Amino acid sequence: MVMLGPRLVVAGTHSGVGKTTVATGLMAAYARRGVAVASAKVGPDFIDPGYHSLATGRPGRNLDAWICGPDAMGPLAGRAGADSDLLIVEGVMGAFDGAVDGAPSSTADVAALIDAPIVLVVDASGMSSSIAAVVHGFSTLDPRISVAGVIANRVGSERHAGLLRDALESLGVPLLGALMEDDAFSWRDRHLGLVPVVERPAEVRAALQHLADAVEAGCNLDALERLAATAPETIVADVALPVCSRRVRLALATGQAFSFLYEDNVEALIAAGAEMVPFDPCVDTRIPEGCDGVIAGGGFPEVYADALADNVELLADVRRFVEVGGVVWAECGGLLWLGQHLDDRPMAGVVPTAARMTSRLTLGYRQAQTTGESPFGAAGRTLRGHEFHYSSVEPRGVGLASPTGVVAATWLSPRVFASYLHLHLGNDAELAAEFVRRSASGGLRG
Repeated sequence: MVMLGPRLVVAGTHSGVGKTTVATGLMAAYARRGVAVASAKVGPDFIDPGYHSLATGRPGRNLDAWICGPDAMGPLAGRAGADSDLLIVEGVMGAFDGAVDGAPSSTADVAALIDAPIVLVVDASGMSSSIAAVVHGFSTLDPRISVAGVIANRVGSERHAGLLRDALESLGVPLLGALMEDDAFSWRDRHLGLVPVVERPAEVRAALQHLADAVEAGCNLDALERLAATAPETIVADVALPVCSRRVRLALATGQAFSFLYEDNVEALIAAGAEMVPFDPCVDTRIPEGCDGVIAGGGFPEVYADALADNVELLADVRRFVEVGGVVWAECGGLLWLGQHLDDRPMAGVVPTAARMTSRLTLGYRQAQTTGESPFGAAGRTLRGHEFHYSSVEPRGVGLASPTGVVAATWLSPRVFASYLHLHLGNDAELAAEFVRRSASGGLRG
């Protein structure tokens, strides 16, 4: 059991309102003050937690109620905030936006599940008294949540901030921050959002310091910390982890091309008996010695396709590894790497498909069952996750089935799981245990 202590959720009125900037700036500002600040991101995000981690010096975490289930939110938040003075949770999209099936998934859902006050980020450009109507709507729509403060973004002047503050007085919701217009807040974008920290760490560090400066100047950090302390202290269960029964070495694809991996998944694999051995598919010419399995998560292999294709020694070693019985778990970018081609550049050729980048976004939560034996066990294993990509593959793998008919392209064999599906093991650590067991039986050591 663990105590869930001071916490707050930074929510937005809509996607793009600047809540990532605000939340990450708060984390950096508190960390610079010496506060042990922890972080989490609502939903299935990989990039924002990387920024959070750099700001806080702690692993970035995710709170995804759709994939992991509502009951897992308390334990996952407890683990995220363990040994910290303050947990800051960044929301996703607008405060009430979530899965199209209506299952708990939104920022408001997660705030209610962990009983945390909400700080609402509002784009105040071109607005004065109307901010009261916006905040009134967000604070009264759902009785489960408490909108306890506002941070106004894109404020034009100190006089403008005063007008916003006056407008909110009648609601009893304080204006706890006003961030002025600043082009430096427009971080570099890419088609899936912010550029991952691993690609430009020095630039991100400098940006974080600028954010911390702006947040310290524009936000009442003492009041925000007091607000977080109003969250009731709650005892939550520990996150369920598998029991270690086998010892294996797993090669973990990292580097600039493969940075999408949940910290919770890594910890589940370690608990199950795995030693994680990182390698960079753009640079290293062999899978690390003595490894029994390979994990290649998502990222931007299309950006580094030339380096991946030129590393012919590693591509050949991956093929050999699978041919002699090695176990592989590849998600999205990892799937493209295991395919035959990526935009006409040769890849590993482990699965019989070719990938191309497109202008069409494929996005959504997915629940499906495996149609055959896989590194996660026998056919019929239920998997919950999400896909989010601008690439397509031809032909499509058909390793998953769903009553809805909407499934991610997937290739299965007893020793290969290659799919567009991103899995989070926050509520199903048995997947990690089964992957470790399958890796341990591969007979590749020595």
